[in-house]
Amino acid sequence: MTRRLAEVAKKVGVSEATVSRVLNGKPGVSEATRQAVLTALDVLGYERPTQLRGERARLVGLVLPELQNPIFPAFAEVIGGALAQLGLTPVLCTQTKGGVSEADYVELLLQQQVSGVVFAGGLYAQADAPHDHYRLLAERNIPVVLVNAAIDHLGFPGVSCDDAVAVEQAWRHLASLGHERIGLVLGPGDHVPSARKLAAARAIAGGLPDEFVARAIFSIEGGHAAAARLIDRGVTGIICASDPLALGAVRAARRKGYDVPGRISVVGYDDSAFMNCTEPPLTTVRQPIEAMGRAAVELLNAQIGGTVVPAEELLFEPELVVRGSTAQAPRD
Repeated sequence: MTRRLAEVAKKVGVSEATVSRVLNGKPGVSEATRQAVLTALDVLGYERPTQLRGERARLVGLVLPELQNPIFPAFAEVIGGALAQLGLTPVLCTQTKGGVSEADYVELLLQQQVSGVVFAGGLYAQADAPHDHYRLLAERNIPVVLVNAAIDHLGFPGVSCDDAVAVEQAWRHLASLGHERIGLVLGPGDHVPSARKLAAARAIAGGLPDEFVARAIFSIEGGHAAAARLIDRGVTGIICASDPLALGAVRAARRKGYDVPGRISVVGYDDSAFMNCTEPPLTTVRQPIEAMGRAAVELLNAQIGGTVVPAEELLFEPELVVRGSTAQAPRD
């Protein structure tokens, strides 16, 4: 009991005595503090006292693959804020290497009797990944919304940035600068958003050599390794499937002694935090995070309210943001 009081008090930022008064139904506590204590109990996984169980907050799982890529904290902020405005309490579930898996989080969320789950950047986007936990959610009729492209036949509604339009914008930008040897740094071969980007590039290029496509894990180091291969193959412009991959590409060019953008131009994807503060500032394709996050919450809330939501994908238009990492193609 003492440990529970201490943990809840720390979570809310109040004294243990205040938590005790809430749990025992004593006066002298504001309604805002009372609700914050009850929500903290739910989030920390503690059972409410019997007399308070009827007021159990509506919890919503927000499952993210990581927090190192700034795009995911950005989605968490928008989605969490929109949920709170509707009286729903977000429970953030972030995977770590060798830690709790996405499937484990789903089990924990089901134990907490969540009202719904929003996934962003999860295993649903990888064709070869395990998907049984999604089917479990469907069998339990738990409202679910997926953010960004998913494999077929999962049966959940989703909101996505249009990957094809994103690549078209980046490609036309580089082509307008005179780049003819343009390469792509993408995620794994079973990654649906990357597959969409590749299909769009092949369509607009009228034929893209396989050696101008490099696969990578989504990290700066992955982008460095993949871009280094493309640079060795003679590309002058590189389109990347995320901003961290693009930062890795910039690093790869510099390690080889090439100027960015004088010799190699780089385009990212997301326009996540601080990309205007890099050196050079990163040209990238911006995801409309605010609009996508709010739409995801609207779809989830409709399901929670009993509305049948079609298992369709809402596509949102990206925006090319031109900064300092792209320039005219080298003449040599």
